[in-house]
Amino acid sequence: MSTIESITLMLALVYSTSLLYWGGKKWGALVSGALLLGATIASFFWPLLLILLGAVVVVTTLGQYQPAFAKAEGRPNKIREICQHFFALSMLLVGVQYAINAAMLYAGETPWLMRPDVGDAFLPIAGGIELKAILTLGLWDQNHPAAVVMLCVVLLTGLICKRAFCGWACPLGLAGEYLYKLRKHFISAELLPPAWLDWPLRMLKYLLLAALVYLVISMPTASLPNYLTGNYHKVADLKMAVFFMMPSMVALIGFSIIFALAAWRRQGFCRYICPYGAMLGIVSFFSPFKIRRNTQHCLIEAKGMSCDKCTRACPANISVHTQKNIRSDECQACMRCMSACPKKEEALQFSTRNGIKLSARGLMILLFTLMFMVPLFAYVSGYWHSQTPQDIKMELIQKLDRIGH
Repeated sequence: MSTIESITLMLALVYSTSLLYWGGKKWGALVSGALLLGATIASFFWPLLLILLGAVVVVTTLGQYQPAFAKAEGRPNKIREICQHFFALSMLLVGVQYAINAAMLYAGETPWLMRPDVGDAFLPIAGGIELKAILTLGLWDQNHPAAVVMLCVVLLTGLICKRAFCGWACPLGLAGEYLYKLRKHFISAELLPPAWLDWPLRMLKYLLLAALVYLVISMPTASLPNYLTGNYHKVADLKMAVFFMMPSMVALIGFSIIFALAAWRRQGFCRYICPYGAMLGIVSFFSPFKIRRNTQHCLIEAKGMSCDKCTRACPANISVHTQKNIRSDECQACMRCMSACPKKEEALQFSTRNGIKLSARGLMILLFTLMFMVPLFAYVSGYWHSQTPQDIKMELIQKLDRIGH
């Protein structure tokens, strides 16, 4: 694992340990501490060992210090924001590390900074092709194994905790929030499309997802080994980097449309364009966890009051106060409705049908566990690090524009 990947993994586990300890889950803190030690040893990033063990000691001894975001179940907005910014900062550092590594390869120099394999998460088509190769041929890719690992991790988050990845971890979603707030600073009016237009626009992301799935399914199984060992696949990540670092005019126009859409409507990019959001929207229907309204405590049924604070707080415009169980594919489990509810978790809960509840703290720990421990197991098992030799990358990066499918 690269430096940034190791540090991010350690910080996530240290923070999860602290949340569990302050929440009274001493056994959970013990398990997280053990995983932290195992992660340090497995990643062979020895300089962090003493620092992180010291951090665990500090966390477990300062029991009198309990920050509000660690002990307050009624502040999911604050906890979610911490989670979002943590992932955004992590991906920013990964991007900087990757850019330095690619620049040195392009210059013909041996990189002194290791390539972060988690960058392969931005190769969803490659991940889909690799998944097809695993399922049909039992063939595991050696060039970008992290792509299929991260694709499966994202799918797993949707299957277990609905679209929490979109609401709690996606850096693009956080960027969209800031763009929307910036637009609201100058134009305060909501610019929502009419209902008859909103539904067709929402279908755009499913059309994009269908196109990507078709690319994967239509590739003949017999050609998968040649593709996975071919030059195009070896430099797919570098082509992706060039696309973002030196975009064409068409790409710039596309980015402008995406930014304008995100500023125009809250979660506009997530709602109308993002194929990942479409994929998680479909998978989330199978998640046992959903926002559920307890009519015994809700002010509408319990006291006959007129209250729609939960609906007004929902960024996806879901009519929460009129439904008992929120099954919408647009629900990102952001828990804003729970924060806005006067009765808090008495009336609204993120829970399963049989009553298993997840608080904001519990959901974040679950996300950290899925998104950091699965890649760690993949790394320890040898299915994470790219095996493409440095000299091959140096050679191929000089002729990227001539390498095709």
